[in-house]
Parts: sequence; structure tokens; C-alpha cells
Amino acid sequence: MKHLLLIITFFLSGLSALQAQERDNDPAKKEQKIQALYIAYMSRELKLTEVEAQKFWPVHSQFDSEIRSVRGEEELKKQQEVLNIKKRYQDRFIRILGNDRANDFYRKDAEFRKKLVERLKNMRQQNSGNKRMQMNRN
Repeated sequence: MKHLLLIITFFLSGLSALQAQERDNDPAKKEQKIQALYIAYMSRELKLTEVEAQKFWPVHSQFDSEIRSVRGEEELKKQQEVLNIKKRYQDRFIRILGNDRANDFYRKDAEFRKKLVERLKNMRQQNSGNKRMQMNRN
């Protein structure tokens, strides 16, 4: 229970830090904040125990590195390569999480990314609106 509360607290504090971070232009810091939010979110959503987390995150790091390395001009080829990587890692995730939560991982990953894009878009719109208001005042 304490572990879950810690994760939730970390996640909520990370959200406010991400808003403040939007004003900071250091990409490395932004990436670290997003990564921390992601870990907290996925740990909570997948209900990872400490033992599962110790096994899951190193495998996830390898998985994420492979996904990020996918490059190419043709979108269909990139999508196929990502699918191949997901298939290769599926058994590893099943051994750690079980079948249902391994499948849930892919849904929750997509859900996090969608929420992040929406949040960043809203923050940019707010910032551009604030800048316009400041320009109109001057």
C-alpha cells in the first residue's frame, strides 16, 4: 500500500513539474520528467509489485531502446518493424506479468502516449495564448 501511495504521489508531483518544465527548454530534463511520469503511470496501471518491477523495467528498457531505434522512410516498414519487436518481447512480458497484464501493457503504453501528447498540446496552446495576451498588453 505504501508503495502504491508513493507512486501516485510521485505521478501527481510529476504532472505539476511537467507544467513548470514546459517553460524550461532543456530537452534532457523534459525527457527525464516524462520518463518518471511514464514509470509511475505504468507501475500504477499494471499494478506492479516490487519484484515484478525489478524484472519488468530492465526488459522494458531493452524493448524501448529497440522501438526508438526504428528508423526509415516508409511508414509501413516502420510499423512492421515495431510490430516485430513487440512480438519478440511479448513472451518476456508474459513471463513477468502474466498474459492479461502483458496485453494490457501495450494498451496502457498507447494510452499514456496519447494523454501526454494531448497534455503537451494543451500546454503549448495555453502558452501561446499567454504570449499573445502579453503582446497585446505591450
